[in-house]
Order: sequence, then C-alpha cells, then structure tokens
Amino acid sequence: MKKVDETRLRVIMAASGWVALTATALPEGWPVRWIPALLFICFGPGLAVLLPRPEGLREGARLEVWALAAPLSLSLGVLISTGLFLLEVFSATAFLVPLALITTVAAFLPGFPLPAALPGAAERVKRKHADIG
Repeated sequence: MKKVDETRLRVIMAASGWVALTATALPEGWPVRWIPALLFICFGPGLAVLLPRPEGLREGARLEVWALAAPLSLSLGVLISTGLFLLEVFSATAFLVPLALITTVAAFLPGFPLPAALPGAAERVKRKHADIG
C-alpha cells in the first residue's frame, strides 16, 4: 500500500506544473487560472525535491518540510525568472515550462536527505546527549 501512495504522490507532483501551465490558458481574471499557478510556484518544485521519502517522516516533520519547500520553490523561481529577464524572453509560459520540467524530473528522484525529519531522529539526538553526559 505504501508503494502505491508514494507512486501516486510522485505522479501528482510531476503533473502539478503541467496543470498550472494549462490553467494559464483560461481567460484572464479567473481565480481558476492563477490559483494553481501560484500554489505550484510557491510549493511545487520544493516539495518535489523534498518528497516523497521512502522511509517516511518523523512525527511533526511534515510542517517543517512544507516550511522548507516554499523558500526552495521561490528561490528556484527567482533564478529562472532572473535568467529569463536577462535574456529578455520572460513570459508566464517561458517561466512555468522550466519549473514544470524541473519538478517532473525531481518528483521521480529520491527526496533530498533531511536527517532531522527521519523517523527516530529525536531518539538519536537523545542517545547522543546521553553518551556525552
């Protein structure tokens, strides 16, 4: 069951950028147009880099992953948009396509290691402090 959930999460993350790109084809001013793009830009690439984790996350680490995903995603967005502005080719499509490609590739790679987010991290720290004292 866990493998199916992991695969489903990977497919959803990979598809999120393409859904955001498709939503930009809707008429201007519709919330259905900008909400998926905004959510994707803020969280998509970062979550694809950090998740899924086959070993799971320790209790309470989900919030930490979401908090780290936002700055990672926004940083990647800044790098891409800066490059597009320097090349004088910035557009919503030119911005979302590289982000969607990076997210798709990252979604199918193993998550970036976060030792503090792994199950048993708190116990390892307690043992380390007990060994020192």
